[in-house]
Amino acid sequence: DNMRVRGREGKGHRMWQFVGMEPVKTRTPLFVFQEDDESGFSDYDSREEEDEEEEIPWITWLCSLKGNEFFCEVDEEYIQDEFNLTGLAAMVPFYEYALDMILDLESPGEEDLTDEQQQMVESAAETLYGLIHARFILTTRGMKLMEEKYKNVAFGRCPRVMCSGHSVLPVGQSDILREASVKIFCGKCNDIYYPRSSRHKSLDGAFWGTTFPHLFLMTFPEHVVSRSKYIYVPKIYGFRVHKSAVTNKEEDDPQRSPSGSALPGTHAAALQSGTVQPGITPMNNALGARPGLSSQLLTLPANTGNVYVVSD
Repeated sequence: DNMRVRGREGKGHRMWQFVGMEPVKTRTPLFVFQEDDESGFSDYDSREEEDEEEEIPWITWLCSLKGNEFFCEVDEEYIQDEFNLTGLAAMVPFYEYALDMILDLESPGEEDLTDEQQQMVESAAETLYGLIHARFILTTRGMKLMEEKYKNVAFGRCPRVMCSGHSVLPVGQSDILREASVKIFCGKCNDIYYPRSSRHKSLDGAFWGTTFPHLFLMTFPEHVVSRSKYIYVPKIYGFRVHKSAVTNKEEDDPQRSPSGSALPGTHAAALQSGTVQPGITPMNNALGARPGLSSQLLTLPANTGNVYVVSD
């Protein structure tokens, strides 16, 4: 059988790998080579060079990477319009190089960049694309592309049980870079959650922004659903737990001041001073003094507080 090999040819280096392995992270053209057949000619030699190369645009390559499913492919015409990029040059280093990389253009002087600078350009290109993406998805064309992904549940489903797997949308908690990672918004419970995949948790939320999911639902009202009416009710042995049973005890403790210290004259203050032993409350002192009652049977936790007893 002929051996098929996939590879890429970069600047000053060439990398090959067998088909079926993990794809190489590259935006350069892919070539397919085959060993010569019995006639001494290979399929590669029999084709013209234009037919041999399968060029993969940088934008398509980026959006096809695992973990980038939340991105849609921004139209090159949108990127080529300088008005749409207003203000981005001051936010991204190596702006011109990064923009040329996104558009698959050759940058003058690119060969003079060091390996470290080349890596910085690649990182800047991804950041620049994310910022452009945040603007593009607010346009009519961008909304349509994101709607297709939404229908295909490309963004995942709501993790809340009561939402019954409702489809979600990506959202940022800030429009500023490096402030928060991307989250997912559920229009049924009107809340946000962390994405399920760890790859998505590393994406900057500014690449989608705070506006997108809400403008999306206003643009496509057919995707708006009624709010979930089902609320989980905690129960113990079938009885609903009253909300007062789960409040913060320190906030409701009448023996403590707002600063957290014990109020003078209270049992808590007596515990701090050492005049009352831990485990003995005022109720124990009152009942323990009565004949015939064992204080051991009446011992309560020290944090029980004052307990009032109504006698016969």
